[in-house]
Amino acid sequence: MSKGRILWVDDEIELLRSHILLLSQKGYSVETATNGEDALELVTRKPFDLVFLDEMMADEISLALQDQLGWSDWTEIYAKLVDWSIELDQHPGLGLKQTLFDQTRECNVEFSKYIERNYRNWLEQQKRPTLSIDVVERYLIPELRDTNKSVFFFVIDCLRLDQWMGMESVLREYYDITREYYYSLLPTATPYSRNAIFSGAWPHELEVRFPEIWEQWEDDDNSRNRYEHQFLDNLLERRKIQLKPDSKYVKILDAEFGRSIEQNINSYTKNRLTSIVVNFVDMLAHGRSDSQLIKEIAPDESAYRSLTSAWFQHSSLLSMLQTLSRQKNVSIILTTDHGSIRSLRGAKVIGDREASTNLRYKFGRNLKVDERYAIFVKNPSDYKLPKRGSTINYIVAKEDYYFVYPTDYHQYLNKYKDSFQHGGISMEEMILPVVKLKPKQ
Repeated sequence: MSKGRILWVDDEIELLRSHILLLSQKGYSVETATNGEDALELVTRKPFDLVFLDEMMADEISLALQDQLGWSDWTEIYAKLVDWSIELDQHPGLGLKQTLFDQTRECNVEFSKYIERNYRNWLEQQKRPTLSIDVVERYLIPELRDTNKSVFFFVIDCLRLDQWMGMESVLREYYDITREYYYSLLPTATPYSRNAIFSGAWPHELEVRFPEIWEQWEDDDNSRNRYEHQFLDNLLERRKIQLKPDSKYVKILDAEFGRSIEQNINSYTKNRLTSIVVNFVDMLAHGRSDSQLIKEIAPDESAYRSLTSAWFQHSSLLSMLQTLSRQKNVSIILTTDHGSIRSLRGAKVIGDREASTNLRYKFGRNLKVDERYAIFVKNPSDYKLPKRGSTINYIVAKEDYYFVYPTDYHQYLNKYKDSFQHGGISMEEMILPVVKLKPKQ
């Protein structure tokens, strides 16, 4: 009988054959893998008592980072990292989470460099990834051209790909799911990215058409996004999409209102288009920043995914989707406006008293920050951002940095460390799922 099962992972495994033979002679069952991906596949199929891992082992992602990568390559890399993180959630005893964390941080360093080099060109080119302003055009309008369908457009605020994957695993029982990806605009924050989705317009274009959006100095999500229904109707009108009856728009900000929509969701199938914005995940991210209890419940990425999944399985959103899956001639497009990143490193920023308080991006006069940690936008129009005045500039945080002013620096550095924030440049914030749900009947 075997004394135990051992998995030995090393890219130079042939050099270790004598050690493996010795362990086998001692009564151990030893299996080998030359890379992390094969190792993960093995541990999902059978149990091991011990894993030997060469942490310096070169893997395919590290090798890929040495090449010239395009936006589709970055999408594949991020999706693979998410798949691995979810696999490791099922095998916490392997001790590989720190390795994956380091790999993800390394990727975000290179991803930020890639965005800094290429993002401005995307804004002027037709050949680019799907961006926030393209989502309705590419995914929603084709469904609306089929006049026999009742179309639902769900936008879940601040939903990351890894959080969506947990939801997707539940919904596969009810739907055939087609998943694609798009990139959020910068800053990756609701006033910019979600307005761009519903309007199909750049933020600086909205400044001309709706100057009142940017009158207040702070970027408050609720006040900045009060025109979403109007934006969408205007976009559909420009694309000559005529709806009868008129489109409906719902924003769910609390559980009680969500339950009322859930109870009446069948009545919305009489509409040609119903847009439903769900704010819970964004509220969860903000709540974790403000509540020590929530931070204790969700101390890391894995627990944060688990908490989101627990919410979804008891949410009005899932109940709505379950009900709609039983309806004929219903089409559902579901997406998010931006993700979030676990912010772990502070970057000191200097600005005047009126500069905005956002942690992952800021706008104001005379902003100064070490450009290793942020993109400095001297001219907002270069990034199609609102000018807000002739002397305003923006800074957008890279990787997992967050901005802290010199005043009471250490107090606020500690207060916001290890909080989930959005607005900056990272795979988690920018690379987003957009899915089509087709009911199984």
